[in-house]
Amino acid sequence: MNQKDGDTGDTASRRKDARRNKETLLEAAAAVFVTSGVEAPVRDIASRAGVGLGTLYRHFPTRADLIIAVYRHQVEACAEAGPALLDSAPTPHDALRQWIDLFVDFLVTKHGLAAVLRSDQSGFEGLHAYFLDRLVPVCTQLLDAAKAAGEIREDIPALTLMRGVGNLCIGAENNPDYDARRLAAVLVDGLRRAG
Repeated sequence: MNQKDGDTGDTASRRKDARRNKETLLEAAAAVFVTSGVEAPVRDIASRAGVGLGTLYRHFPTRADLIIAVYRHQVEACAEAGPALLDSAPTPHDALRQWIDLFVDFLVTKHGLAAVLRSDQSGFEGLHAYFLDRLVPVCTQLLDAAKAAGEIREDIPALTLMRGVGNLCIGAENNPDYDARRLAAVLVDGLRRAG
């Protein structure tokens, strides 16, 4: 093997490590933001991810960069989960319920980020539209499948359900005894057809 071939393998390995580090940092940041807020020390995030501060700053030079990345990462995870749950859950209603649990987890993190997301920083513009563009169609797909299976009523659009769940999540960030998932489950159960 010549030197150039060895460099290619090393470069691919470094890229894979960088992607893994970035993913780990995003997961760690989301968890820290939920428990300690967006102003938590970045060293706590790096420590939870098992990486150094240099690695964190290499991926996310500013706190705003990190917050935006966490937000987008969680939106994507929630969007990708919808079709996978429809394929794996016993019924469309079960898929909807499981997806709403993931959505609640995302919203609890999002509420923790709310003060920063409402700031005037240009990087945050468009995040709400991105959220709606990615998640409303997924929720619509889950609702349509449950409606087609005759499991739920026909008159609830996705955005209405998502707003209802979002309103149930307000307060979860300030009260450890507040169970937003349980409240959302009651709401989803209420979608079932009577009779």
